[in-house]
Amino acid sequence: MQGAMASAAAAMGTFELRDVDEAVYQRRQPVLSGGSTSLQQWKMKLRRGGPLQVYSQTAYTEAQPDRSALRCNAAILEGDMRTTRQYRSSEQRVYDVVLKQAALMARRIAQNSVETPLLVQEVERGSRAIPLDLSMPLSPELLKEAYARCGEVCAEYAKTFYLGTKLMTPERQRAIWAIYVWCRRTDELVDGPNASHITPAALDRWEQRLEDIFDGTPYDMLDAALADTVRKFPVDIQPFRDMIEGMRTDLVKSRYETFDELYLYCYYVAGTVGLMSVPVMGIAPQSKATTESVYNAALALGIANQLTNILRDVGEDARRGRIYLPRDELAQFGLCEDDIFAGIVTDKWRAFMKDQIKRARMFFDEAEKGVVELDKDSRWPVWASLILYRQILDSIEVNDYDNFTKRAYVGKFKKLLSLPVAYGRALVHPSQTPVLAKKAHS
Repeated sequence: MQGAMASAAAAMGTFELRDVDEAVYQRRQPVLSGGSTSLQQWKMKLRRGGPLQVYSQTAYTEAQPDRSALRCNAAILEGDMRTTRQYRSSEQRVYDVVLKQAALMARRIAQNSVETPLLVQEVERGSRAIPLDLSMPLSPELLKEAYARCGEVCAEYAKTFYLGTKLMTPERQRAIWAIYVWCRRTDELVDGPNASHITPAALDRWEQRLEDIFDGTPYDMLDAALADTVRKFPVDIQPFRDMIEGMRTDLVKSRYETFDELYLYCYYVAGTVGLMSVPVMGIAPQSKATTESVYNAALALGIANQLTNILRDVGEDARRGRIYLPRDELAQFGLCEDDIFAGIVTDKWRAFMKDQIKRARMFFDEAEKGVVELDKDSRWPVWASLILYRQILDSIEVNDYDNFTKRAYVGKFKKLLSLPVAYGRALVHPSQTPVLAKKAHS
């Protein structure tokens, strides 16, 4: 496992903590053609107060005297706090982000041009927004090499998905590779070879680097690919910020009291990827679905994938002292942490796992409604990912729910059989009747 992570870091030209420090504090010259940039004047205007501004506004509500408060380890919001029934659920808070992303995409569709750079970041001043001047081009030679390296990383570590991207237009293909690599680099911070040295301050510096990428000031070749991507597509910074917040969560939180808590974590580390990708994937021109419903389906796919990862990796996570399962739901089936660490498959465990798998499949069902609405060139890789991940749940069942000592996986032969199935589904035309937005199951 560590060897694979190390090779991933090498393949990406990865960075250690000192590299992040050097990039932020010594202010490397941006790899732009032409030197300085007029974007710097916007930096102070565009800085936000914190990574969770959209959530912190609703993070605390005064408890009513006649309602007992439930203690909760809410490191994913703003530290230890009391929650009451007055709090908005995680699903409601995440849905605010979905609405913002859908609005950006709707603006893109209204402009009816894949070539026109759009406003990809906003700062509210009443009803006004400050536009970004993203007209300065990145070096074509550097960008060509940067995107090529992103493609190599995607080909090595997400083979099936990479194969599916080959059907996409070259511009979309490169953009998806750039997003994939940024997500992988971010994940490497807490799961890679240097994870033991990662601190919240290091993640703060990584977020500062992200802000600079969106300002058009990349620090290295791979950053340059993402900077070019967010210049061409209406990709908003919020899901990227939220993914970093998920990494912060992993530094301080290893237990989840309820599914509401776990849902927010799943959004941070996986649901965000769907929101990042929709602007690049595009929505089919003939689709009658609402933009909001497509974004919600993309969110559902990310949640489903992460829940599947959690159910597959129960034993592995437990050996690292982590339990990504709702404590209250474990208790409903007569289970506790000791049962997880003991790693014995019992009837109680089977019943619990059946319930968890049912929920994950519900999210997959919700996700399927949106895949068909994507642009025709983008459907195959998404269908392939969805079908293969659903089969991991099947493998857990085949293993008699033993995810303590057996790793559920999809064999190569099954993967190969899944590709033509995914391709066939990708040929299905979008709905010709309006599809209304529907929030995923909580």
